[in-house]
Amino acid sequence: MEPSDAAHPGPGRAVWKLAPRLLLLPLLPVLLGRGLWLGAAASSSGAAAEDSSAMEELATEKEAEESHRQDSVSLLTFILLLTLTILTIWLFKHRRVRFLHETGLAMIYGLIVGVILRYGTPATSGHDKSLRCTQEDRAFSTLLVNVSGKFFEYTLKGEISPGKINNVEQNDMLRKVTFDPEVFFNILLPPIIFHAGYSLKKRHFFRNLGSILAYAFFGTAVSCFIIGNLMYGVVKLMKIVGQLTDKFYYTDCLFFGAIISATDPVTVLAIFNELHADVDLYALLFGESVLNDAVAIVLSSSIVAYQPAGLNTHAFDAAAFFKSVGIFLGIFSGSFTMGAVTGVVTALVTKFTKLHCFPLLETALFFLMSWSTFLLAEACGFTGVVAVLFCGITQAHYTYNNLSVESRSRSKQLFEVLHLLAENFIFSYMGLALFTFQKHVFSPIFIIGAFVSFSHLFHIVDRELTSV
Repeated sequence: MEPSDAAHPGPGRAVWKLAPRLLLLPLLPVLLGRGLWLGAAASSSGAAAEDSSAMEELATEKEAEESHRQDSVSLLTFILLLTLTILTIWLFKHRRVRFLHETGLAMIYGLIVGVILRYGTPATSGHDKSLRCTQEDRAFSTLLVNVSGKFFEYTLKGEISPGKINNVEQNDMLRKVTFDPEVFFNILLPPIIFHAGYSLKKRHFFRNLGSILAYAFFGTAVSCFIIGNLMYGVVKLMKIVGQLTDKFYYTDCLFFGAIISATDPVTVLAIFNELHADVDLYALLFGESVLNDAVAIVLSSSIVAYQPAGLNTHAFDAAAFFKSVGIFLGIFSGSFTMGAVTGVVTALVTKFTKLHCFPLLETALFFLMSWSTFLLAEACGFTGVVAVLFCGITQAHYTYNNLSVESRSRSKQLFEVLHLLAENFIFSYMGLALFTFQKHVFSPIFIIGAFVSFSHLFHIVDRELTSV
């Protein structure tokens, strides 16, 4: 190559340098088109992703709004039930109608509303499809599901039998009114039990305390074992006729006997109150009905805790039996102590402070200390029913005298109103749940056997009381 050629390049050399670029000229429209297409595709995919995300958020907001609306409707249903019950109670009292108690009336109204919700509302589906996960050896209370990179949390609702996987109740309203045991135990039950202890006539109760304890403890235990043994025979009969395929052990029958022995003679007590029956008879019946609820709950917990050693976990084991008895005594005594101590602490606080100068704060503290007794006992592994019952008795005996006149009236009326609303709410729900509860198992033989067991037990008790 000559130096002159390098210093003064010719057109041939320039064309040679431009050749690769010239070769790309025919492809330029294609490349530009593809580039434009890729850019448009990228922008359109980004826009589509944004639109999809926006649509998902909008759908989630609509579902949340619909769920909130259904929650409001379900709560409004119970409020209207209570309102209708209270108005009918007033009408019955005004007309002096005594053939039906208010709790039975609330249950009838609940039955009517349950029929309407079960058969009168359209079924709406909240499930797209059933997803099957790998088999696990236990159920998880919380489940995290990865859906396209987003994690969603699901909580455990309960077990579904294999035969009903494809027939899960699709009505959202029925699912909203499904029984929640936490709401029952932590919100509805404490004011009822506390009011029973707080409004107890102490003089007649403690004068008949020996008889009341005998009926509550010994009578409930005898009732549990009699009903449990009779129902065990019914279960054996069901297996013979082929109406029972699942396992039903003797301890299960005792558990049924324990929970069914907790009688609540609200109608009899109401009649006694209106007829001004003998105060000792009223105290015996009322005291036994209050205490046997607590005894039945502790007894059922002891039966659940019965775990014999060895391979046959449902055979009789003396060590496990005495362990269950120890658990029964420990839970009952611990709950009794916790309730009494809480009542004494509240009495001391109201006595050695100047809370009586502020009746509103005094009433609020009294209410919170009383309610916290139930939750404290449950958190410590005891039974809140026994704790809040004896807390109410202790509060009535000690704290009530330390309250100001205004706080006495407020606290008494407050728990009376809460007791009325909670009790009627529970009975309304009992009627409503007959048609909305999704885990009913109807067995005619078992139901008839239970009635026969009760009648046989009542016959034994009546014969013994008549002989005495």
